Amino acid sequence: MVLAPLQASVDALNYTWILVVSFLIFFMHAGFAMLEAGQVRSKNVANQLTKNLLTWSVGVTVFFLIGSGIASLAGGGGWGAAYLTSGTGWISWLYGAVFAMTAATIVSGAVAGRAKLRAYVTYTFLLAAVIYPVVIAMTWSSTGPGLVELITGTAFTDFAGGMIVHGMGGIAGLTAAAILGPRMGRFNEDGSVNVIPGHSMTFAVLGTLILAFGWYGFNVGTSAIIGSEGFLAEQLGRVAMTTTISMAMGAIGAASVAWYKTGKVDTLYVANGLLAGLVGITAIPHTTAWWGAFVVGILSGAQLPVVFGFVEKTLNIDDVCAVFPVHGSAGVLGTLLYPFVAAGSVNVAGAFIAQLVGVVIIGGWTITATAVIWYAFKMVGQARVTPEHEQEGLDVSEHGVETYPEFGSGESVVADGGIVNENVRSDGGSTDD
Repeated sequence: MVLAPLQASVDALNYTWILVVSFLIFFMHAGFAMLEAGQVRSKNVANQLTKNLLTWSVGVTVFFLIGSGIASLAGGGGWGAAYLTSGTGWISWLYGAVFAMTAATIVSGAVAGRAKLRAYVTYTFLLAAVIYPVVIAMTWSSTGPGLVELITGTAFTDFAGGMIVHGMGGIAGLTAAAILGPRMGRFNEDGSVNVIPGHSMTFAVLGTLILAFGWYGFNVGTSAIIGSEGFLAEQLGRVAMTTTISMAMGAIGAASVAWYKTGKVDTLYVANGLLAGLVGITAIPHTTAWWGAFVVGILSGAQLPVVFGFVEKTLNIDDVCAVFPVHGSAGVLGTLLYPFVAAGSVNVAGAFIAQLVGVVIIGGWTITATAVIWYAFKMVGQARVTPEHEQEGLDVSEHGVETYPEFGSGESVVADGGIVNENVRSDGGSTDD
């Protein structure tokens, strides 16, 4: 029996830990903003940044007022009034909210450059209110055995959201992108692909590293510091180690496959491969052996160029920021690898079936709900901006601003009293329209 003052100290330490890691996970939004801004055209940067800001602002309030209650209710509890009435309940709500908003913001990268802001914000509302809460009601928020365990007799394993958060977000993004259709000029009539490069590799890599930093809150932060048996050194250390190794091997795996396919080491593949390695391990960092972290990371990174090529060239889906190969397929892969890379003894067949059933249920629900919403937007003409606005850029058409006014096509904008130069070049070359 733990003495009351000691228990109070343990609770204080664990809840403070939860707050700190929640702040780390929130900081991932800066990473998403930079990564996505770097991968879109300069004419769409402000739109992408606005979507990231509104994802948090709209989503977190909706998750507080509606989503948390639905998750609790559908999971077998009441409406979940504890998160409205107690200090520790508020801390637990915030921790759940930063996970929910991570799932929501993934979608924005897939639909960049052509989705109407109002459609995206409405989808974010519904994801935070219903779609994501139903997913966690079947898993983390269930008061009894989760849905997968009821079906298979074996519990579904997802430690920090490899499938529940990232896999779900990646699948939602791919579904929305498929319904919206590609950006103008992305594909030719014969099905061949035109590359539309992002405007800043620097932003993309900076965003990647910020996300990787926040991911320690995502994975390591999922573990408490002190449990009923004392300091959780084994779990904390294992999660930190496997997260780091898988991250590194993801970058190496993507770089290797890109080099094999093209003879070049594509920088963006390396960056996204690093993130895919993180996604791959997120479901299972607490059980994976040290060598398993190498396996999960290298496979998660290696599949990235292959899956991206399949989505692009075979499915002809314009996934602008590669959210499906980074978050979707990598999340699925890591979740399914659980019994094969576990450090301890696992019933491989039973565990794999449970993981597969969980992936199918979460993926099926996400595809269905997302497709219904975006098809509804499309039917009423509210899913996509007009061709004229897409050509002009969403910064001007949706927000009335230019991210880089000195280089833009608007009126003569001079903020510093200087001379307007319509043909500004930074490399000494000739102007190329």
